[in-house]
Amino acid sequence: MGFSGRIGDFFIVAFPADVRILWNVLSLDSLELSLPAAERPLLSDINLHLPGGHFGAIVGPSGCGKSTLLKTIAGILPHTAGTIRWGGRNLDEKDLAPHELGYVPQFTCAQPRLTVRENLSYAARLRRSGSAADIAELVEQIETETGLTDLHDRRAGVLSGGQLRRLGLAMELTTSPSLFLADEVTSGLDPKSEEEITLLLQGLARQPGRLVLLVTHSLRFLEQYDSITVLTGGRLAFCSRPADLCAYFGATSPEEIYPLLARRDPASWGEEWISSPEELGFEAEAVVEELAAEMTLPEAGVSAELPGLVSQATTWFGRRLKLFFRDPAQAALQLALLLVFPAVVTLFAWNGLPNVKNMTMSPATNAFQQLKDALEFTSQSAKISTLVSGLAMFQVILLALMGSNNAAREVVGDRAILEKEKLAGLRPAAALLGMTGFLSLLVLVQSGWMTLFVRAVGQFPGDLLAQFLPFALVTAAVTSLCLGISSWTSSSEQASLGSLYLVGFQLPLSGAILALPEFLGWMVRPWISAYWAWSGYLQTLRDTRFYDLVRAVTETPLAGSEISAWMLTLHLFLGLICAFFGIRRSDWR
Repeated sequence: MGFSGRIGDFFIVAFPADVRILWNVLSLDSLELSLPAAERPLLSDINLHLPGGHFGAIVGPSGCGKSTLLKTIAGILPHTAGTIRWGGRNLDEKDLAPHELGYVPQFTCAQPRLTVRENLSYAARLRRSGSAADIAELVEQIETETGLTDLHDRRAGVLSGGQLRRLGLAMELTTSPSLFLADEVTSGLDPKSEEEITLLLQGLARQPGRLVLLVTHSLRFLEQYDSITVLTGGRLAFCSRPADLCAYFGATSPEEIYPLLARRDPASWGEEWISSPEELGFEAEAVVEELAAEMTLPEAGVSAELPGLVSQATTWFGRRLKLFFRDPAQAALQLALLLVFPAVVTLFAWNGLPNVKNMTMSPATNAFQQLKDALEFTSQSAKISTLVSGLAMFQVILLALMGSNNAAREVVGDRAILEKEKLAGLRPAAALLGMTGFLSLLVLVQSGWMTLFVRAVGQFPGDLLAQFLPFALVTAAVTSLCLGISSWTSSSEQASLGSLYLVGFQLPLSGAILALPEFLGWMVRPWISAYWAWSGYLQTLRDTRFYDLVRAVTETPLAGSEISAWMLTLHLFLGLICAFFGIRRSDWR
């Protein structure tokens, strides 16, 4: 396949019956990427023109900007100067549609606990609309094309390196992208696997209108590429046919090129390439003739409509639920918390709440006995009120801990995959809805079982549904707030620590155990979910003597049921809003 570093932005190729097709060309003109704190630009004065139906390699020593260039083309890193065009369209003015771009990062985007077919099916359902039969047919076709048919029932976590790279490529093919970018997908593979992946990519590049670019360290199998692009220090040192590579650098073998690059300044290599003779490339007319000769009626411009918001959310929810049950450790931890935490609460009221004894008010009782009865009643009342208040807060704190465990790692734990799926067309709102659906199931089970178990064993009076509401709301509120923390932190450890602090401050700042100074209480109580759940729960005991006893001994004012419910709902929505913007932001690493 011919190539020119100096051809125009696109070709119009004529076919019989007046069929005219816009032939895709990737054009980078004076591209530059600089960071404020960097000593030099990461990319500088990059000029490339690569046609569709083309397989190109981007090579160079470590740190030369290969992956940075690929991320800039994909729109992950915004360039600071120059233009990027695809098919004549300026990507600064209009981004690539999700179905146009296939980007395979260095990390795997496959879920290790899902099978090959499940990974492909979920990827397809998140990226394109269609019936279940259409998706199944598409997945089978892609498995055949990528050589994964015999592995479709095997979990991704047990695949070899080469098989896993094939799966990553296959997931990108679910939308038939015309611009296909692969970052180091052959690194770390044995020579046989590397050759297989290279040949697979070469075959993908033969689809009409598709440009495939591979970033690689390897200089093996150069004959498989249509062009070799060499970078050094963020500058373009060479971009032409493999046959011209060694002669241009004065090397006897490709392995000598990297040491030769290190002997000179990157800027001098860049300037030399800019002034290189025209004959290193093809003339534009020759490229057009060769493309026209190889093309049949093309399928360029194939589009894939994104599924709707609800469809994406449902797919995310279904996949998350399946992953939960496929993870024995996570399921066992959730079950242990569900069973152990309520049991711990009931240890303090195993025989039920104690009865409140009345003072003897008979006139025949002497003064000493009346004083004794009053002291006993006061002591009993203090113990009972402390027990009731403490048990209510104990349940709230344990539910808050479960809420923290629910969501602390929900976003940050799979952040890389989330960013990749957003690039492929996943809406942040759909991801949040899917997460919310899954976490809601955990919240309902946890708060429902806590309410039922402790109420039954401790023989708590009051309305069951009224008691369930503050417990469900506080679990949901803390889960939501921790989801927000997870979406804004950069590691699982940071998210876990932040969520732990959030729960840890609930008890002392609630005022349930030790009353806060009045001015401080009014300042912090609006932000403490545990306070509102504690108050809301105690309000359900309002028609019992337990409520009067608690009111008699606590110095912290109790909020009404309605205001407590509204405040917890506000906390819930604040967490969801924070999570939405955290999920929406770009956080590639």
